[in-house]
Amino acid sequence: MSSSSSVDVFRGAGVLTLLGILILRWGVSLHSYSGQKKPPMYGDYEAQRHWMEVTHNLPVKEWYFNTTNNDLLYWGLDYPPLTAYHSKLCGFIASQIDESFVALGTSRGFESYAHKLFMRWTVIFSDLLILIPSVWWYFVSRHKTSDDSSLVWIFLVLSHPGLLLIDHGHFQYNGISLGFTVAAAAAIFQNKKLLGSMLFVFALSFKQMSLYHAFPFFFYLLGDTLKGGILKGVPNLAAIAFVVLSTFALLWSPFLTEINQIKQVFVRLFPFARGVFEDKVSNVWCALNVLIKIKNLFKNEEMALMCLVSTLIVVLPSCLDILFRPNKKKFVYALINSGLTFFLFSYQVHEKSILLASIPVALALPSDPFLSMWFTTVSSFSMLPLLLKDGLLIPTVALSVFHIVATTLMVNVLASTSLKSNKSDNQNVTNFWWWAVFSLSMMGCAVLTLLTVAVKPPKHLPDLFPLLISVYSCIHFLGFLLYFNYKQFSLSGISLRQTVDEKKHK
Repeated sequence: MSSSSSVDVFRGAGVLTLLGILILRWGVSLHSYSGQKKPPMYGDYEAQRHWMEVTHNLPVKEWYFNTTNNDLLYWGLDYPPLTAYHSKLCGFIASQIDESFVALGTSRGFESYAHKLFMRWTVIFSDLLILIPSVWWYFVSRHKTSDDSSLVWIFLVLSHPGLLLIDHGHFQYNGISLGFTVAAAAAIFQNKKLLGSMLFVFALSFKQMSLYHAFPFFFYLLGDTLKGGILKGVPNLAAIAFVVLSTFALLWSPFLTEINQIKQVFVRLFPFARGVFEDKVSNVWCALNVLIKIKNLFKNEEMALMCLVSTLIVVLPSCLDILFRPNKKKFVYALINSGLTFFLFSYQVHEKSILLASIPVALALPSDPFLSMWFTTVSSFSMLPLLLKDGLLIPTVALSVFHIVATTLMVNVLASTSLKSNKSDNQNVTNFWWWAVFSLSMMGCAVLTLLTVAVKPPKHLPDLFPLLISVYSCIHFLGFLLYFNYKQFSLSGISLRQTVDEKKHK
């Protein structure tokens, strides 16, 4: 086959991959969304619409303040400035289509078919502009080429059940912040540290939960920059610091003019008064609260300190590993370990925050397809109580089964055709005992799903099934955290001492 025909075949496969990715998104978007027809607060769909209303109609100085026209008790803006700018852009476009979409004060709870169509398309276009190109760039930068195997990984990552269900079902824009994070990782893999640093600032400036990944970026860049020696490393670190600070300054400049404005933004971004967790989240504190009522035993300030200390203790080994033994494969696992640690141990965690660990796990698909598939399924299952509230049971089950089947088939096809496959990497997929444990795990998910849907809980335990899901998922996540830490530490890296010794011998 000629090279030109090979290129044509790859382009055709790429178009089909993109089409499949978009069909999955559109299929999920046909279902209901958060808070549909549920006044007075509705849900996240209304929150996103309301931010468009506020940012389109009010001056910047009022966006984060409680005013006559901006009641913060009604979905007050609580994400960083880049989210606000995105809302303003969407609000402007909405006003050009139909002014009633964002009419100040009179558009609360606005629900129409045309508006739903507009809102759904804003998420799809966000994916087309940021998330999808970022994932493509990541796998091209990792494998140094574009081929059929890279298309397989791109499709599997972008068909992630949890992300599809939350962004295109429940309704949010997580794909933007996660897309910037993936793009930042891709830039770093191509040794474009300044660009990677800037892109990660974009992620932080869109959603503050991107802080879950801040440690791996900081320690990897520090370790990788200093491995060439301090004299050479310090100027490079200074350049990175300049890019980070100037990007922050540019994005946040409208809110840095007054001390009260700065304070108010951070009060909105970090609402400590809400408590250690909301609803039933599959982390350590919620699971522990089943046995010991920690919410009653400790004040918010005490819990915040406990969360901070425990998070730092658990995440520190992974961070020190990539500082002293920097390695690009290690960096991917460090993103997983940091995201999962923050989800399990940090303060004020939402069930949707598992995506911050789940997407980096999906990026590890080529090297660890079986565990990635398993984690992806459990992470989607952990959000079941939230997804049931939104009427998303059918797409949840369908996407989870689809992801398991697609991953298994595609990985086996790659292994059989020897396209970029590695026998040791894929051995878990065909290991009987791994599959036995995985099957038992999925049986537990299926049983808890059936109980939640079909059985009425006792009157004195109305939250019985969400708590069981929380504890069951948390146990899985703790096991995954141990596994991915083991994977990170089992990889070799370039130590700083080794680099110095090599320079001396030269």
